[in-house]
Amino acid sequence: MFEVKDIQETTLGENPIIQRMSKYNHEQLLFCNDNETGLKAIIAVHNTVLGPALGGTRMWAYNNELEALNDVLRLSRGMTYKNSISGLNLGGGKAVIIGDARKNKSEALFRRFGKFVESLGGKYITAEDVGISPQDMTWVNMETNNVVGLPGKSGDPSPVTAYGVYMGMKAAAKVQYGSDSLSGKKIAVQGVGHVGEYLVGHLQKEGAEIFISDIYENTLKEVANKYGAKVVDVNDIYDIDMDIYAPCALGATVNDETLAKLKCSIIAGAANNQLKDESVHGVAVREKGMIYVPDFMINAGGVINCYAEVKGFTAEWAMGKAEEIYNRTIDIINRSSEEGIPTYEIANTMAEERIEAIGNVKLPL
Repeated sequence: MFEVKDIQETTLGENPIIQRMSKYNHEQLLFCNDNETGLKAIIAVHNTVLGPALGGTRMWAYNNELEALNDVLRLSRGMTYKNSISGLNLGGGKAVIIGDARKNKSEALFRRFGKFVESLGGKYITAEDVGISPQDMTWVNMETNNVVGLPGKSGDPSPVTAYGVYMGMKAAAKVQYGSDSLSGKKIAVQGVGHVGEYLVGHLQKEGAEIFISDIYENTLKEVANKYGAKVVDVNDIYDIDMDIYAPCALGATVNDETLAKLKCSIIAGAANNQLKDESVHGVAVREKGMIYVPDFMINAGGVINCYAEVKGFTAEWAMGKAEEIYNRTIDIINRSSEEGIPTYEIANTMAEERIEAIGNVKLPL
């Protein structure tokens, strides 16, 4: 029970939630609870200098609420950087719903969530992410217009996300191998949900040797049969002989334990927050001679697709914008080499510089 003395102690001492927000300079957190529908969610608005905070909603069976909080804080910050480096006039935000996406969904839950989104008055625009479908967003849209990725509009952003990852992967191959052809390359795709499957499709057409893993066995079998990919146990994916590692599931898979096993020369995938600790593992990857393509830059196709819907741009515009990830990847890798700085740091600086520049433009005279 949360007693009066607990409130006093929390008020007088440091607030751990505010501390976590302050670490990456978040603007706002909204905790959402509804006992009737079972909704438990957190919406994080990181930065709105460039525009309203756009970022998807993720539904995941987190082990505890602190794990969900850490995830939404990291993801929302990543959206700020992603939108900035992609040249979009959007800030960064994210939402997480705590629950099993295969068991706990209902129209009532998503409509209640939509009411919480609406309560932010347009400061946050939501969309699909892990565990969320276009139908779920349709229910959210019944209670708020601050939602994109709807059926009949831009729809599922996964194809554009996968295409951007594919472009970034080819660009990294161009620098690392002298050719952007992926034919014959051994590529391990960890996670073959919406984005992962589309990526596997691109790789299969180019003649890559594809290895896949996923926690959902039915999905794994379907993708393996459809594209001729080789199935690898989730615990063995880091041990196989590969050229490129493509993390397309949850984050933090590039860490002390996995770096001791990985035999790849390129890390390029769709997952967010792939480096468990940027300052540690971003440096370690570079020291091992691997090219790490910054996740928030390479996986920006989805938000580009959503931005196209917000602005009324065409699907062709979105794909063309996602294709720019190729040249941006080469620029970042080359700057990293020239300046002796990890690629993640180069990408962060590029994103921060744009936010600062536009922020100064918006200052009153």
